[in-house]
Amino acid sequence: MQSVNIIGSGRVGRSLMMLFQGCDGICIGDVCSSSIDSAEAAVAEVGLGRPVAGLADMAPAEIWLLTVPDDQIDPVAEALANTGKQPATALHFSGFTTSEALAPLRKRGWSVASCHPVLSFNDPAQAARSFAGTHCGIEGDASATAETLVRRIGGLPFPIHPDRKPLYHAAAVFSNNFTVLLQAIAREAWRDAGVPDDVATALCDRLLRGATDGVATLGPSAALTGPAARGDDRVLALQEEAVRNWQPEAGALYALASQLARRLGQTGHPFRTDQEARTRT
Repeated sequence: MQSVNIIGSGRVGRSLMMLFQGCDGICIGDVCSSSIDSAEAAVAEVGLGRPVAGLADMAPAEIWLLTVPDDQIDPVAEALANTGKQPATALHFSGFTTSEALAPLRKRGWSVASCHPVLSFNDPAQAARSFAGTHCGIEGDASATAETLVRRIGGLPFPIHPDRKPLYHAAAVFSNNFTVLLQAIAREAWRDAGVPDDVATALCDRLLRGATDGVATLGPSAALTGPAARGDDRVLALQEEAVRNWQPEAGALYALASQLARRLGQTGHPFRTDQEARTRT
């Protein structure tokens, strides 16, 4: 039986606790959070673990999971190192911060790594239910332990380069977070254009599903539709003007996105001009 302690009982921490709930060979030990109330609530919700008030109160474990925000990884690692706990393996779950943030523990004999599940954790229960098949980016000297743990809960580990983590994580932001933002902008535009809210919601849902299916089946270039893909400059210009008059920031975003979409349609790449595409072929 492998013992696991968890520091941080937010959405990621609770999702992992739920995943471990049905995982043979893993025992959730102590759960520590920013407050004892938070730790107690997480343990009560999942039905596993022992809530503790501070790092010094945590019992030894083979694996320690730091599921805290990025700006807390360094101080928590330092504080945990200063407790003098028996060296073990420590993993943090940031897609941006490298395993170097756990250096205070490594200096005391711990093995460390970072693990980033490429999944939205806005609902812990839903995240746990849909985790199977989730790709998880891993780096650090304890990568083998992280990979084994990921596989045991149904994930698919893959290596990432620590020096490229900011760009790697930005790709996830483009793919997920900005998609959500664009849906919010679209709903506001439809509302101000006079479309009923329920219809606007249905339109966003249908178009988003169609775009997702198209990209998955055809790839971004072939899935692209609309005036930029058609090269309809007149519509693009008039539409940009309309959007700028509605919301100047959205107008600037529309103009840049249209330029990149036009390149994607012409060359298959958003950052290549026709000349660059011809040179590379």
